[in-house]
Amino acid sequence: MTVTSPDVDARRQEAVRSAAEYAARWFAFAGETREVPGIQAAIRYRGELILEFAWGSANVETGETLTTESLFRIASHSKTFTATAVFQLAERGALRLDDTVAHWVPELADSDLAAITVRELLAHQGGVVRDGRDADYWQRGAAFPDRRRIVDICRAEGRIFARNEHFKYSNIAYSVLGLIIEAASGADYDTFTRQNICAPLGLERSGAEWQGARADEYAAGHTARFALGGRRRVIPHVDTRAMAAATGWFSTASETSAYLAAHALGDDRLLGDDSKRQAQYRVSRIEIGGAHRHYGLGFELFELDGSLLVGHSGGYPGHITRTWLDPENDLVVSVFTNAIDGPADTLATGAIGLLRLALAHAEDDERVDGVEGRYASLWSVLDLAHLGGATFALHPQLDDPARLAEKVETAADGTLRQPARASFGAAGEPVEVARGGSGAVESITWSGMSMWPFDVFTEAMAQPDPGRILEGMAL
Repeated sequence: MTVTSPDVDARRQEAVRSAAEYAARWFAFAGETREVPGIQAAIRYRGELILEFAWGSANVETGETLTTESLFRIASHSKTFTATAVFQLAERGALRLDDTVAHWVPELADSDLAAITVRELLAHQGGVVRDGRDADYWQRGAAFPDRRRIVDICRAEGRIFARNEHFKYSNIAYSVLGLIIEAASGADYDTFTRQNICAPLGLERSGAEWQGARADEYAAGHTARFALGGRRRVIPHVDTRAMAAATGWFSTASETSAYLAAHALGDDRLLGDDSKRQAQYRVSRIEIGGAHRHYGLGFELFELDGSLLVGHSGGYPGHITRTWLDPENDLVVSVFTNAIDGPADTLATGAIGLLRLALAHAEDDERVDGVEGRYASLWSVLDLAHLGGATFALHPQLDDPARLAEKVETAADGTLRQPARASFGAAGEPVEVARGGSGAVESITWSGMSMWPFDVFTEAMAQPDPGRILEGMAL
């Protein structure tokens, strides 16, 4: 354990808060520019809720406003809950990770899946079919499978690969894990997880399956925007039935972040550290388009700039969600979007980058006050924001603003400049600030070009002859 002084702890806490404040502005900008219906997000540091955020619409057809209490279908996040339940049963001696499917699901004792172990199901190493040959229930072609249908799929078409031949992501495999949890615990999946996961953490807005009685509390799901400005349609919610263990869970960003924070080492409310290390071990290495990811036992694992992230995504019809735990920094970010093309993964991963950047500069004392804000020109949008103890220039259009962030420096004569470094840009050049009589910033120069407060610029661009107006605005 790393021991830090109270002063360092306070600086790190303030750094996280500064990054969270900027992340909220970035989320809103992304929602506006990408025309996302709504975004809900939460950020935790050392278990404490630092940001609870909601922007946009819960339903584009009714105009209902999205709130931090709106419920989302978090889909494959469900696999982490299922894995947690399995490890809880294993810790109690109620099952073993090397138990077979045949041991717990008698209907599959003479099937091709009989010898697959609980561990292999958790790791997606059982070679099990993903959703079955008829998976139109994902787009409202049929009801989600019940228990009998899951068993039929497993018997008739369940095996695609041999055990441990390939990583093969499978919702059917996790549906079988749900049956195993019920058999080993003697309780239905919803009851067991509510008592052993939700109750210990005080999760009151999370559960394993769609609850029709709470229909008004859910954010609507929306279709993708197939064309710029294209109309989105609302997608009705349905019960995922026997696939709840794979994709049924609902929650809020705040509660999901609280749940994943409990998976940090040293927190024993759900699992012991030995179980968490097993769950978060890189069992499978997956290459997708030249990029590498890993999967443990119920958890996705991703290296961002050499440091591990643990979590899961979720894709339910109309809801796209992502949660990451950064174990090294004890950070959790959850981002939920209510459209099939929602950028939840981009925003959650980008927010982790911003938080890490702020923490890396927590002990700096180089803030430039009085220039923070969003500026725009014909070429770009630029944010000047405090992250930790420094002021950075950030490009909010990017998927990862932290990657190309530039620290604004103060020269010996007190003037501002871009950082001195090797660059194709205007490194080392001055940043001029023009202020009005009230002291408010009227414009800045960046790379020698004028930039104006975002609202001023966008208002000018909306006029009939923006070019002439911009000429009059120039420094």
